[in-house]
Amino acid sequence: MQRIRIGTLYWLVAILIAVAGVGVWIARSSPPRTLVMATGPAGRVLTDYAEQYKAILAQSGIKLKLRSTAGTLENLQLLSEPGSGVDVAFLSAGTTDPDKSPGLRTLGTVSMDEVWFFYRDLDSSKGDLGEALHGKRLSIGPSGSESRVVALALLKLNGIDSSTTELLGLSRQEAMESLRLGDIQAALFVASADAPLIRELLADPKINLLSFKRAAAYVALYPYLTRLTIPEGVGNLALNRPPYDVQTLGAPVSLVVRANMHPALQSLLLDAASQIHSGPGMFNAANQFPAAQAIDLPLSEPARQYYKSGRPFLQRYMPFWLAVLVSQLLIAAIPLLGIFFPLMRLTPTLYSWLMQRRILRLYNELDSVEIDLETKPDVERALLRERLEELEQRVSHMHIPVAFAPTLYTLREHINLVRSRL
Repeated sequence: MQRIRIGTLYWLVAILIAVAGVGVWIARSSPPRTLVMATGPAGRVLTDYAEQYKAILAQSGIKLKLRSTAGTLENLQLLSEPGSGVDVAFLSAGTTDPDKSPGLRTLGTVSMDEVWFFYRDLDSSKGDLGEALHGKRLSIGPSGSESRVVALALLKLNGIDSSTTELLGLSRQEAMESLRLGDIQAALFVASADAPLIRELLADPKINLLSFKRAAAYVALYPYLTRLTIPEGVGNLALNRPPYDVQTLGAPVSLVVRANMHPALQSLLLDAASQIHSGPGMFNAANQFPAAQAIDLPLSEPARQYYKSGRPFLQRYMPFWLAVLVSQLLIAAIPLLGIFFPLMRLTPTLYSWLMQRRILRLYNELDSVEIDLETKPDVERALLRERLEELEQRVSHMHIPVAFAPTLYTLREHINLVRSRL
């Protein structure tokens, strides 16, 4: 009975300590329930995508907050600042690199924005951009926008800067209206072909779309860009707008996260990306996106596993939070088993040592009585008898396993032996 009580207490304490430790570890290692996504300016295709992410993540109990920004540069800045609160964002290709952003990882490319160079009253016969823009007014997008980043890079290759051309930071809507009114001669946009503004300008008979005749050269100089062809008549078949095939450039858009984001959340974001971006488009086939492309930043390890094996095994068959909990418990079980198995083997030895120690303490008391009997003749015998009787009572009421009974009976015999000497 005593053995059962002591053993049960020992294991109960060990289990409680283990459960408490696992509970603290799970609480600290569980993914947060709220994420913040930097989307870009309101009204863009990417903000529509962000709303879809928000709805899909809500189904798994994750609240996604959307933060409107000026564009890709502000997205990068917020992601890079530890205290900004932004966890995930869309970044256009060519925005950064691993040396500038060591704390960021990409989940792959999720869409393709195209470079659209609309113009009126320009002589484009001499080349892509060239001398036709000298002395003209050109809108390249607001500061921090992906349009401005790409435009400045392309213009620099052609020797065009603010000293030769008036470069304006108009918004998309302002640029379209100014172009139609003739207040500016050209506007460069980096946007999806699905954007309503692009569709309107493509179909406008007064607005022309510049063909990048040296598109291959731009791609060679900026490998993150892609060479694309806008088909004749795709803007308006009835009016045949544009009236010829147009060579342009594509700038991939990546979904970027902080490197320390919880792996389960990265998989959840990729699962949402697969639902949102897998459809066909003007320049992509079905299921082309999301793609395991590490253009500016390294692909995160959870993303590599996702593209290789799909959704994590437990998330395929369990709700998100249950799958996270079970995976954490499995991870915690490995070190716990490594601790408990040796303890289980050590327990019988430890228990045997404890029992022997209890009996040895009684032997020490008996030895003390015998020493007093031999070395202190003036000690009253009655006092020694009381000590022996008390010791015998304790031995009689001592509960130990059957395996130690012979030792206990031997102790009782030795008590009787000392009593006989008295």
